[in-house]
Amino acid sequence: METARGWKFDAASIGFPAAVRNRRIARNPKHLGKGWIGFNFGRALGIPVRLINDAAMQALGSYRGGGRMLFLGLGTGLGSALVWERTLMPLELGDLPYPDGKIIENCLGIPGLELLGQKKWKREVTFAVTQLKNSFIADYVVLGGGLVHRFRQLPKGIERGRNENAFLGGIRLWESKRNSSELKWHVL
Repeated sequence: METARGWKFDAASIGFPAAVRNRRIARNPKHLGKGWIGFNFGRALGIPVRLINDAAMQALGSYRGGGRMLFLGLGTGLGSALVWERTLMPLELGDLPYPDGKIIENCLGIPGLELLGQKKWKREVTFAVTQLKNSFIADYVVLGGGLVHRFRQLPKGIERGRNENAFLGGIRLWESKRNSSELKWHVL
């Protein structure tokens, strides 16, 4: 906030690291403190706010058309969203069960990298991403997040995401159809 002190804003787009439904935080984030459910960013900032999950915001900015895109963000956990035509569906795939009583984000995120080592972790990520791509009948996958830089090459049908795409996602949240207040993007 110190960097932006004194700046004037008309509106804000916020990508929040937890489940967001109907522009409201649905669950407390796993990696932040409690007390976020019901927090009203618009009231706190005094401006209109569009709030979605942080991975969904990066997915929205990463979508280039061309069918159905699955976004997976590798980092502290596993961010995920599905995008097609003008529809964005935030997902919580990180909670999917995985072998040995784990959840998938603990194998594909930072904990998995630390546990498995880079070589095994890369194989695990490639396997899981391929399975998820097939399960969601995705035309392509954008693999983003802080750990994607660990891959020099990605398999066919999997593209490298960029965290900066979240900025375009935030802009797209405010786009509306011509001569209408109806939003161009339908966020489920």
